[in-house]
Amino acid sequence: MRYAYSWLFVLLLALFAATAGRAEEPYPTHVVKIVLPVLPGSTTDIVARLVASKLSEKWGKPVIVENMPGAAMNLGAEYVARAAPDGYTLLICPPSPLAINQLLYHDLKYDPAKFVPIILLSKIANVLDVRPNFPANNVQGLIAYGKANPGKLTFASQGVGSTAHLSGSELEVLGGIQMVHVPYHGAQPALTDVMAGNVDMFFDTLATSVPLYKSGKVRILGVASAERDPVIPDVPTIAEQGLPGFRSITWFAMAGPPGLPSALAEKINHDTDAILKKPDVVAKLKALQLEPMGGSVADDTKFIGEESQLWGRVIKESHITLQ
Repeated sequence: MRYAYSWLFVLLLALFAATAGRAEEPYPTHVVKIVLPVLPGSTTDIVARLVASKLSEKWGKPVIVENMPGAAMNLGAEYVARAAPDGYTLLICPPSPLAINQLLYHDLKYDPAKFVPIILLSKIANVLDVRPNFPANNVQGLIAYGKANPGKLTFASQGVGSTAHLSGSELEVLGGIQMVHVPYHGAQPALTDVMAGNVDMFFDTLATSVPLYKSGKVRILGVASAERDPVIPDVPTIAEQGLPGFRSITWFAMAGPPGLPSALAEKINHDTDAILKKPDVVAKLKALQLEPMGGSVADDTKFIGEESQLWGRVIKESHITLQ
């Protein structure tokens, strides 16, 4: 009997050691996939590929980026929501899948609240682009034109529920005008039609709009952040043009699928935060007018909650309802 107890004790110790060994296995041991719910060429895509490249260097394993646009960014988000919570499938996205879509859609195939926030990557002010031959030179002129031509102004977006859509809706409410929303499958097609004069306006990020503005392909009527941007100091904010409180920024965050262990989320956060502090990464982001963010998992969670409250107010005031 004593021999049997001794044997059982040795077996339990062996099992414990094996389990502890597995718990301490290095991460990652193979390819990590980052899913983007947007088209290639967007600001999200640029940020994600920069981060993926640096994580690949740091981890010594391939980190690949896969674009899965569609269904108002829900297609890629659904894919990640169904993925195994092992850290090998991650999501990088702008606000909609994490902070907005649950306020608009009642039939989502995923619960944004169950994603595991990992880290905020960067943020950037949005600007109000208009077609080159638009008959107004400032936001008040645009509002006056909209009031004189109700229902004729058109504004583009990357899709229903995107930041551009909600920003346009906020402009309608605060400016007292009615416009026609024209959703596209991504920022690039929307910008192409603004440049071609097929649609009047589009709220886009500084990163992609400033080069087009400087080359005369679009005009920027206002900056949607609280302060003017030093890259285009001659362009006033929308708030200072008669719409106080108007605010629209785009941010990019990384999240894991539901059930991702907190220890693994913290590990990915720590490694990514270190990357965002590297001088060459900071320089590349700032060259795109992007502000590096970083911070803790808790910071990410708090920020996303605050953004959800902001856009929830806009959705309520704009009476936006979707199925």
